[in-house]
Amino acid sequence: MDLFVYGTLQSQGLMSAVAGRAARQGLRARLHGYGVYPVKDNVVPFIAAQEGAVAEGLVYEDVSAAGMARLDLYEGAFGYRLVRTQVETDAGVRAVSCYLPPDDVAAGYGHWSLSAWEADHLAPAILAATEIFSHDPLPGFAQLRAMWPMIEARAWSKHRATAAPASRRFQPSPADFEIKKAHPPQGRFFSFQSVEVMHRQFDGTMTSRLTREGFYGVDAAIVLPYDPATDRVLLVEQARVGPRLRHDPNPWMLEPVAGIVDAREAPSDAALRECAEEAGLTIRSLEEAGSFYVSPGASTDYFYTYVGLCDLPDVNTYQGGLVNEAEDLRLHPMAFEDAMALADSGEIATGPALYLLYWTLRHKARLRALV
Repeated sequence: MDLFVYGTLQSQGLMSAVAGRAARQGLRARLHGYGVYPVKDNVVPFIAAQEGAVAEGLVYEDVSAAGMARLDLYEGAFGYRLVRTQVETDAGVRAVSCYLPPDDVAAGYGHWSLSAWEADHLAPAILAATEIFSHDPLPGFAQLRAMWPMIEARAWSKHRATAAPASRRFQPSPADFEIKKAHPPQGRFFSFQSVEVMHRQFDGTMTSRLTREGFYGVDAAIVLPYDPATDRVLLVEQARVGPRLRHDPNPWMLEPVAGIVDAREAPSDAALRECAEEAGLTIRSLEEAGSFYVSPGASTDYFYTYVGLCDLPDVNTYQGGLVNEAEDLRLHPMAFEDAMALADSGEIATGPALYLLYWTLRHKARLRALV
């Protein structure tokens, strides 16, 4: 089948990841009577009928039935429908198929640029498409639509990953740790995957093929709100499933403010957003307290941590969280020394809270001098 595309699928890399085989260079083509517009509050474009307008794009020739089935899932999960139409190429008019958007898509402002999108968004888009089609069986339309925010968040977590300093650690080449086989991932919100790996050992030899299992979390922003004028911090109390599954008699935990770093979001912006959403706080400034893997033996979870300087309310507790995210939070502003006493007693039993309290203790003189 010949397919006309006008948006992100013009990128051969993404088209190959979605269709399941290397895409041949498309033919330049024009769809008359349609204009290309950016989707409101999104980074992708759509087309809509407009008299006298022309949508520029590409025609991919002879897309296989298997490739079209994958494209149908990728587009159909968001309500796009395949129609027959005609486009103009340099060789003349040609009958093609094209995905039209659902009727309720709203246009944003400005113009959409493929080159600008590729520069900022192509790599994580390919990572997201690769995850979708690594599932066996593939999700249905509704499942994929529900899974999409976390798929995107995981793709951006992978895209965001950079090498930390290695002054003492081993400095590897890409061939020193290879995934030889990846089994289909499991899970619809978080993801779990079994892989077969080989890595270089400290004596210079390679291991045999090892089976390892990993939990795909996402990047998160963690913030300990701190009021340097009054020397108080804020902790969030909520019921947590992890301690409950471990049979902890009291799964209500005391933690910093925390939340997922969304796709296309800077970790610092996620930190500020979560403070507003969870605790109703306006942060004057963020102090970077370090970024790290939480449990690198089995998880991709990566935390960007901060101490957020702010004015804390003069109350013992108050309610917080977003109702539409089923958050039931109790917020505890307290004296810093009281929080340290809870750390000493073991009542604070979450790593990020302990870490950020001790980080604040180390830097408190400097932070209080900023008032």
